[in-house]
Parts: sequence; C-alpha cells; structure tokens
Amino acid sequence: MARVLLVLAASLVALAWPASCQRLPVLAPVTKDLATSLYTLPFHDGANLVLDIAGPLVWFTCQRGNLPAELPCKSPACRLANAYPVPGCHAPGCGRHWHDDKTCTAYPYNPVTGACAAGNLVHTRFVANATDGRNPVSQVNVRAVAACAPRKLLASLPRGSTGVAGLAGSCLALPAQVASTQKVANKFLLCLPRGGANGDGVAIFGGGPLHFWVDPSDYTQSMDYTPLVAKQGSPAHYISVKSISMDNTRVPVSERALATGGVMLSTRVPHALLRRDVYRPFVDAFVKALAAQAAPGGPVARAVRPVAPFELCYDAQTLGNTRFGYWVPSVTLALDGGRGWRMPGVNSMVDVEPGTACLAFVEMKGVKAGDGRAPAVIVGGFQMENIVLEFDMEKKRLGMRTMPYYMQCSHFNFTRSA
Repeated sequence: MARVLLVLAASLVALAWPASCQRLPVLAPVTKDLATSLYTLPFHDGANLVLDIAGPLVWFTCQRGNLPAELPCKSPACRLANAYPVPGCHAPGCGRHWHDDKTCTAYPYNPVTGACAAGNLVHTRFVANATDGRNPVSQVNVRAVAACAPRKLLASLPRGSTGVAGLAGSCLALPAQVASTQKVANKFLLCLPRGGANGDGVAIFGGGPLHFWVDPSDYTQSMDYTPLVAKQGSPAHYISVKSISMDNTRVPVSERALATGGVMLSTRVPHALLRRDVYRPFVDAFVKALAAQAAPGGPVARAVRPVAPFELCYDAQTLGNTRFGYWVPSVTLALDGGRGWRMPGVNSMVDVEPGTACLAFVEMKGVKAGDGRAPAVIVGGFQMENIVLEFDMEKKRLGMRTMPYYMQCSHFNFTRSA
C-alpha cells in the first residue's frame, strides 16, 4: 500500500511540475521576406535575424546595453568563433596572439554579399517559447554569445532585419547554443514557409515532437533520413546525392561529378544553383521530359522569353495544374541511404511575373565545370519550402517529410499558450 501511495504522490508531483521547468524544445516562427526571398525569425526585443543554415555564428548590430563577453584570445570560445575564416576577410580574430589575454575579435559576414567586418563578442539572449510540439508553452530566455557588426553589414538583407542567425553545425551556431543552455538535443526542425498569405513557418530547436493542428500525428516519427556530410573547412550542411532523375529517367550526370564539391543546403540562395557540368545535362533532360509528357495528349508547354536569372520559362496557362503545383517532370535526388528527395512542380517551378513560370534551377556563375571548390548543387530555400526538415547534428543525419498538399507550415499553432 505504501508503495502505491509513493507512486501516486510522484505522479501528482510530475503533473504539478510547471512546464517551464521541463526541458522542452524551443520554438520560433519563421517568416519569408518576399522582396529578398530570405527567411527571418524574431530574436529579442524586436530584433529579427536572417536564417542562414550555413552560418557558423549569431551576429547583429549591437546596441547600448549589450554586455561584452570579454573573451580572451586564449579562450576556447574565441577559437570556436574563428573556426571558419571567411575567404577574402582579414586574418582570423587574434592573428598571432592566440595564447595571450588580448580581447577576442570575430569576423561576422553577410551571407548574401559575402562582406565581413570585425566585431566584438557579446552576451545576448534569444527570447522564444518552449513547446510541447503542439503549442507554445512558456517564454524562455536562452543565453547566447553573438558577434557585433556595423550597420553596413546589413546590405541586401530584408528591411528591418538586424543580423543573422547561423544554423550550421558549428559550436557557436544557434542550435548548439540552445542545446547547451537548455539541455536539449543539438538538432533543429525547420519548415520554411512560402510567404505571403501562407503565413509563418516554424523552427524548433531541440527536436520534436511536431504536431500540426490539422494532423495529430508526430511528424518526427515518419521521416526519411540521409546522412549529413561534413566538408573540411566548411560549417555548412551537405548531403550525398547519388544521381538526379527527371520523372523516372536518370539525368546523365555521374555520381563522381555530384561528389566533386558535394551537394549543399542553403537558405541564402532563393533557388537551386547547379554547377555547369550538372546544369547543362539537367536542363536538357527537363526539356526532353516535358516534351515527352505532352506526347500522350497532355498539355503542350509554350516556351516564352526567359526572365533572369532563369533560362527556361513558360506560359503558365499552357502548363497543367495538379495538387502539387504545375504538371511538369518531377526532379528526384537519389540520396545516400536509398531514399529519394522528390521535387514536384510546387518546388521546381516559380511564378516570376503574371502568366510566366520558370524552372527554378539556375546555373552557377563564375564557376567552371567540375571545379571541386564549388558544390555541384546548392539546394535553395524554394526547394526546401513546405517540407519538414530535421537537422540532427548529434546523429549526423537529415530527416525530411513533405507536407501534404492541403497543409502549410503555418498550420502549426503559434497563438495558443498553455
């Protein structure tokens, strides 16, 4: 009898324990800026930071009241802040003074322009909400270290943004800092929104569960996984792609060509970029597949004048429509692990002006065919929209699950609080 009472008492204590004391994941809404096609999240006190899933740091234009971190060059944190020097930037933080008490300097950079600047490290906080996977539960203040930057570093970023939140696999990126402070897993869920009337997307630091109000299932329990690949000298997230197919026909690009430079995921480019040796066979295969699609009596797509930066554009009225966007050949990346990342029309065709839709894959500029210093493919934000992605830095894997056609990232409940 005493044992039963003890168990019952423990259960009541657990029920009474405030949600804010539980180690829950941390939730933030993600918004798409239609003018730049970049994504932002609220950070603190009205500050909005641009998401950069390849960025190693958190940085913003500091204001009075930010407390200096006062990290010496010899501190491990200073080395972490300078672990990924930016090409063309100044010498890493402390130059030749890594073993003395000189104040640490970091070099944050703009992911769009590539510009960088010296900045001191400061203590800051990420104000967000803990979540049970269904609703925001309680506000949390996540301690973090960030780099200060001059206002000129905000060039080409969305109006009103004040910096960048790096989401790479580095130790001072936002996911790692949330994991360290909140004692949650070093991983994050990301569902990028299409923007406009479709509302917010969602980022959840610390992992699932993840439920949408129109679907009670936990999206983290039915994901396809592929390994995340590390590339020396880069904090970015890469995946291994074995081949590319257009519908069921393989694009004549070798696995070796795709492995040369790898396949990188990026939110700083709006649409996928393909190195020339991948791009030319890719667009040729798309044209052939689109023509073959019309042969059995399907709609005949009419090409129109290209709209930069795209090469293949069509009269939207001549493209058939489906629940998954325009009826065009689907693009599939065959991933390591046997899974495929299928991109139907909704993730491969973009409306660029009234009545005109273009293939949302662009040739890289200034990169020679086969140049391994550049990725073979950079998967852009548009290709990742409305897909639940799980970046798991602990297990070194990427999980993915495509949202049903009738759902959007905004179907997560951001308004209800427990």
